[in-house]
This record gives sequence, C-alpha cells and structure tokens, in this order.
Amino acid sequence: MVKSAMKILHLVKTAVGAIWALRQMRKLVEYGVDVHVAIPEGVLVKDYQAAGITTHCLQTDFPLKRPWAVPQLFHKFRQLVNEIQPDIIHSHFVGTTLTMRLALGRKHLTPRIFQVPGVLHLENSVLGRAEVATASSSDYWIGSCEWTCNYYRRAKIDKDHITLSYYGTELDKFDISRTGTLRQEFKLSDTTHIIGLVAYMYAPKRYLGQKTGLKGHEDLIDAIAICLERGYDVTGVFVGGAWNGAIWYEEHIRAYGHEKCGDHVIFTGTRHDVPDLYPDIDISVHPSHSENVGGAVESLLMKVPTITTNVGGFPDLIIQDQTGWLIPPGQPEAIADMIIHVLQNPEVAQQITNNGHERAQHLFDINRTSREVFDYYQHILSEHHRWL
Repeated sequence: MVKSAMKILHLVKTAVGAIWALRQMRKLVEYGVDVHVAIPEGVLVKDYQAAGITTHCLQTDFPLKRPWAVPQLFHKFRQLVNEIQPDIIHSHFVGTTLTMRLALGRKHLTPRIFQVPGVLHLENSVLGRAEVATASSSDYWIGSCEWTCNYYRRAKIDKDHITLSYYGTELDKFDISRTGTLRQEFKLSDTTHIIGLVAYMYAPKRYLGQKTGLKGHEDLIDAIAICLERGYDVTGVFVGGAWNGAIWYEEHIRAYGHEKCGDHVIFTGTRHDVPDLYPDIDISVHPSHSENVGGAVESLLMKVPTITTNVGGFPDLIIQDQTGWLIPPGQPEAIADMIIHVLQNPEVAQQITNNGHERAQHLFDINRTSREVFDYYQHILSEHHRWL
C-alpha cells in the first residue's frame, strides 16, 4: 500500500448509481488517500462507508429547476469544504461541478477536478461553453475518453490541466461461462440469435432537442424488425428499466417493441443478475446517440461480439473490424446490416471479439486507472504548491 497524506473530497450526485465512482474511491483508499464524499442519502451510502470512505450526506447537484435553493446549497457546500479542508475537490458530474465552482468562486485556491463521465453536455454548444466559462486557473479535467480531452484542448484549456483516464472496473468480476439463464427463463430456442441491449431507458430531453431516448432503444427495435423481415431468427432482449422514474417512457418502449416485432422482443426490466445474462447474448448492440464508452466495456469483457455507434468514447474501445463494429447513430438499417454481417461470419466475429476483450482488459483495469488518478493528484498538488 502506498501511504499518502492527501485528503480528497469527491462530489457524487446519486447514491443509487455511478458505481464507477465508488470503485475508483475504494482503490484510492487502498493507496492511503483520505477519501471523503458528499453524496445524497441512498442505498450505496453503506458501501462507501464499508470501503473506508468518510461520507457526508449532502446533495451537491446544481438545482437547475429550483433556483431558490441555490443560496442555501452554496452555504452548506462552503461549510463542508471549510470543515474538511481538502487538498483537492474531485467532482464526477456536470451539476456537482457547477456547484463546486460557483459556490467557491474563482479566487478559491483549492484545486478542483472535473472527471467528465460523458460527452452529452459538451455536444451542446451552449452548455459546453458555459461549463468551460465557469472554470478558473484552479480547475483541472480528467476526460474519460479521447473525444472529451480533444474538446477541452480545442477550447484552449492548458494541456497540463487535462488528462485522460477511463473509469475502470474489477476485471475478476467477469465470468464468461454461458449460464443458459436467458434461454431458460424466456423459453428461447437454441437456434434463436439473442440480440441484447443492456441499458437503462433514458427518456428524451426535449430541451436538448432529443426526440427519442439517449440509448437508442427505438433504433434497435427497428433494426430487429428489419432482420426479421429478411428472414433471420432473432430476438431482441432489452435489459434495464426506466431511469429516474421515467415509467411512461419504459411503457412507450415496450409498446413500440411489441408493435414492431411482436413476440421477438423481451423486456426484462431492471435486473441485478446482469453478469448471468450477458454470456447468453449472441450480439451486444449499443446504439446510443451520445455516450462515453458505456456498456461496451462490459460486453467485451464478457467476450460478447459488440456493435456500437460511432459516437463519443466508443471508438476508444471499438476499432472497426479489429475489436468490434461501428455504425452511424440513428440508422436502424445500418444496425440491421451489421447484425447480419456478424451472424454470417461467426469465426471472424469471435476473433475480433477476443481482440476486443484484450483491449477492454487493458484500458479499463481499475488498478491501472485508479493509479492514474492518484498520480494526477500528485501532479496537481506539486504544480499548485509551486505557484503558491
């Protein structure tokens, strides 16, 4: 174990998700970092505490829809920072980053990191510029894909204030043994090809101009319908329920799926046995309209042939015809063509998938990625102290 006197305050807006942040903090504790987290009440609080992380139950997400709550939030946040006196504040969401920056102001000397979990806000020109405009010389960025890092470089951020590090995962948690769970539970024939999408159902955000869900459920449903029309025995299995209470959207997706594909779509809802389901999927499709690297990491770590859209951080992992397959977003015909291509070339597809498995193991090993974050802390503090 590496001993460290560093005290780091992390900001997380949810205690029911963002496991990737918890994994990272758990490793940082092992490195000897004094890790604190500001997090709302929720089921994961006990997991943070069990990992040796000091928890402070405070929702630090910027209350965009409740502007009257801003003064009290800023007051509580400044109190927390004064109480903890962290060496660095490390935020994992856009909203928590805005709170961190606006509550403390430009003259506050504590270094602040925004580890950017996704590219969505940067794809909106107004939101992207606004986020950059709130930063000061005390701010640093950890991009979790190349697309994100390149955005900040184009925005003229000092290169020493940007680094790349993926959110890692524990590689030993992935068992590629086929369980038969999916076929047994839903009585699927051995000859039926299971096309899987493992993702929550994110309802469209109208203020961002979205007409369909972020994860592309509608696109995959349309693609499965095309495959059926062409005579292929496929069934789409959609693992994951509504995100953030959007039950109406889940109901819409279920109805749309059965309307287009009849009994050739299955919706499992939210499941807690995803590792048991993944190995029985023949092709994993991630048709997101915006994404970091998303579930492609899990599907490749489970050695499932993986198709993704050519957006965000997917190309960091998916190299066309080398580690997987890329298709344009929002094009069901292209998804169907690629599904059929993979089905028609099983031996080549398996070799490509094996390559993808090796790449995923290298890029997303939590031991390596958390060490990168630890080293970046040291870089920031040495630079910060030089200028004090």
